[in-house]
Amino acid sequence: MEWSIQEIARRAGTTSRTLRHYGDLGLLVPSRIGRNGYRYYDQDALVRLQRILLLRELGLSLPAIKEVLAGQRDTAVALRAHLRLLEQEQARIGRQIASVRTTLHKTQEGMELMADEVFDGFDHTAHEREVTERWGRDAYEEGDRWWRSLGDGEKKAFQDEHEAIARDWGRAAEAGLAADGPKAQELARRHCAWLSSAEEPSRSYVIGLGEMYVADPRFGKNYDRYGDGTAAFVRDALTVYAQHRLSD
Repeated sequence: MEWSIQEIARRAGTTSRTLRHYGDLGLLVPSRIGRNGYRYYDQDALVRLQRILLLRELGLSLPAIKEVLAGQRDTAVALRAHLRLLEQEQARIGRQIASVRTTLHKTQEGMELMADEVFDGFDHTAHEREVTERWGRDAYEEGDRWWRSLGDGEKKAFQDEHEAIARDWGRAAEAGLAADGPKAQELARRHCAWLSSAEEPSRSYVIGLGEMYVADPRFGKNYDRYGDGTAAFVRDALTVYAQHRLSD
């Protein structure tokens, strides 16, 4: 049993272009190529694609996924590991759902809310240790105070602005714009303006943040989901902007 590239793309919710890109990188080699040039995939290829998509969902970059797949020869062992991670995420989301349901019910009934119930499954301090280690305790506490001071509408506006910037980064990367060109540098200016809650960010901070977008898949996925390589493009553009426009 095998499927054409169009069938696999449709069923997997991706595109033929993406599958061809995976093939060019050696991530997903078709089981055969027909005389018409079409790529076909067998059951083993389907399982491999599932593993690729699972790892992408976890935020890994394509080079990192290639290394993981190369080091995991036993497919069953790898899938069991994926399953454990998915089950952990399912449990966390289940707790969030239950928390929101409890909040909704108690709010409607005029009942007293318990903090542990409201925030079960949520962790707004997930990056506390990392920020503290990278930029110091003062940086974390300042950022935390600023975030807590915002109203719900302000928080949403802040998040929406980042989504708009991330989409524009993806479009710029796809268009093949130069990282040091005027359009990319205007995007870098917008990005730095979004970063600065009270004052202009420092050169070292922006350069370090750009490097983290590429090195840490948890952050890189915010950009690479708009096109592979977008995070690296963001890093390069931010580095140029910081070196020429910002000071320490």
